[in-house]
Amino acid sequence: MRLEEEMYTFGLGENFHLQDYLGLHQDESREGAFVFRVWAPHAEQVQLIGDFTGWFQNPIDMVRNHIGVWEVSSDLPREGQIYKYLVKRKGGQVVEKMDPFASYLEARPGTGAIVRLKRERKWRDGPWMGRRKRFGFQKRPVNIYEVHASSWKLREDGTPYTFRELKEELIPYLEKMHYTHVEFLPLMAHPLGMSWGYQLMGYFALEHTYGSPEDFQDFVEACHQHNIGVLVDWVPGHFTQNDDALAYFDGTPTFEYQDHHRAHNYRWGALNFDLGKNQVQSFLLSSALFWLEEYHIDGLRVDAVSNMLYLDYDEGPWTPNQDGGNRNMEGYNFLQRLNGVVKFYHPDVMMIAEESTAATPITRPFEEGGLGFDFKWNMGWMNDILKFYEEDPIYRQYDFNLVTFSFMYVFNEHFVLPFSHDEVVHGKKSMMHKMWGDRYNQFAGLRNLYAYQICHPGKKLLFMGSEFGQFLEWKYDYQLEWGNLDDRMNRQMQYFTSRLNAFYKEHKALWQIDDSYDGLEVIDADNRAESVLSFIRKGDKGDFLVCVFNMTPVERKNFTIGVPVAGLYQEVINTELEEFGGVWKEHNPDTMTQEGSWKDYTNTLSFTLPALGASVWRVKRRVKQPKTHRE
Repeated sequence: MRLEEEMYTFGLGENFHLQDYLGLHQDESREGAFVFRVWAPHAEQVQLIGDFTGWFQNPIDMVRNHIGVWEVSSDLPREGQIYKYLVKRKGGQVVEKMDPFASYLEARPGTGAIVRLKRERKWRDGPWMGRRKRFGFQKRPVNIYEVHASSWKLREDGTPYTFRELKEELIPYLEKMHYTHVEFLPLMAHPLGMSWGYQLMGYFALEHTYGSPEDFQDFVEACHQHNIGVLVDWVPGHFTQNDDALAYFDGTPTFEYQDHHRAHNYRWGALNFDLGKNQVQSFLLSSALFWLEEYHIDGLRVDAVSNMLYLDYDEGPWTPNQDGGNRNMEGYNFLQRLNGVVKFYHPDVMMIAEESTAATPITRPFEEGGLGFDFKWNMGWMNDILKFYEEDPIYRQYDFNLVTFSFMYVFNEHFVLPFSHDEVVHGKKSMMHKMWGDRYNQFAGLRNLYAYQICHPGKKLLFMGSEFGQFLEWKYDYQLEWGNLDDRMNRQMQYFTSRLNAFYKEHKALWQIDDSYDGLEVIDADNRAESVLSFIRKGDKGDFLVCVFNMTPVERKNFTIGVPVAGLYQEVINTELEEFGGVWKEHNPDTMTQEGSWKDYTNTLSFTLPALGASVWRVKRRVKQPKTHRE
């Protein structure tokens, strides 16, 4: 009866744990036997081959059932052996195919699945999971360190670390740097490292390069025990077109669209999933839940959402939808369903969209036409702010809107502010190298930029290497330039990032109200002439921080702004301190406000604003003022 239900719900797109039916399983009716099942509805024949059949010498015939699933039970396989399916496609072509539901594949370039039974794990991260369920993440600090697992650090022989080694070295580094989360570029099996993991073939398989599934489980558990969340990139829109993977699995469009142009992703040389097909929805939704449940990860960053939302997003020919528009209705509905299903099972996990347009509300609820994501990468903010910081300061007064425009839409969505891997490749230069000026001013600009990111509403993300000002672009097949840390300025940059991250975690005003103007008050966004921006971030208990950013290399003595509260103010962040690589030996002294009209404020604060520096203040002691009547 259970198998009948599995088959029935698969056909309806309602089977959300499809890996419990398809793939390899222990045969409960035959001791020592394994049962294999694969969906290939239009195949003329499917055979099981592997180490246990001498590969092509003695293939084992499989039998097709009424929903197009081929099945066989055999007592020949042994754990650790490798297997594939030999598929005679419709039309007679015979191809070797991987098992789409394998949990572990052989090392590249091989694509054979490894015979292994599921290991039941007794997790030891209960306190973390309990806190995650109780407190969530919307009103909590989220500061993400983005990592490409096979190039963060390499062994002496040039081979990548596995998660066994990353557990010993990356987790202490995350603690030292005070990140709240780590996010990995896709960890699912992929045929080519050059794709960085974004051309997937194994949607249930951990990439062999990174170690065993148990290694990754151990890593996640250890992260949780050290109060670090784990996020993973996931790619439900497109997949590798390699012939031994999902592509035209049975000789017909199986996972991809029937329409040739919709099936082919011309820009990325991939194939697009048919997001309207029930069986494909079951496949993808099962994959999402599998990673959340099997590995206890804390969220998924869904890649290339725009490609799933818009028919004309690719570079190839396209056909309007039934309403004459460019919206991919199947993609839109699938993304809503994805978030609905994930949140039904795991309401406390984080769903993040990498999406670059503003035509569809991404983080709004379904009833408002939204997709139901928790966060959206703020690509507009990222592009504007990097363009501004790359510019010669003498011209910044004319482009000051690049810094201030985000405040017009800052709460239209729930945003993550990303400085990701995409910004430090393909000739775009590293984060440090983007900055204007000589080496000293580049580091000063980078400290200013990171302070602005931390103070700006929204969750935070920074790609590995950017935290210590690596000069060269990221290369997927080389490790980070750890040798840079022999240089004093790089060490100071790393120390600054660590202190800034700790500061972010310590101050609720920077993350408690991240979704409304109740948490933000702009003091002055019109000081174009001096290129100085000032605003206030607020917590929900009346606490606040005054954040001031000087975007030019000109020190401004006796700089004055209005503030909402009279009292003694203390400077808590100065990006130009010597310990961070600047020239200031100590903070501005504690400063008392003065009575005086300044815009809508009746109190002013005057101090020295460092050149190309950020200065953040808090109220150290409030002073009561007599009530006065204002006309």
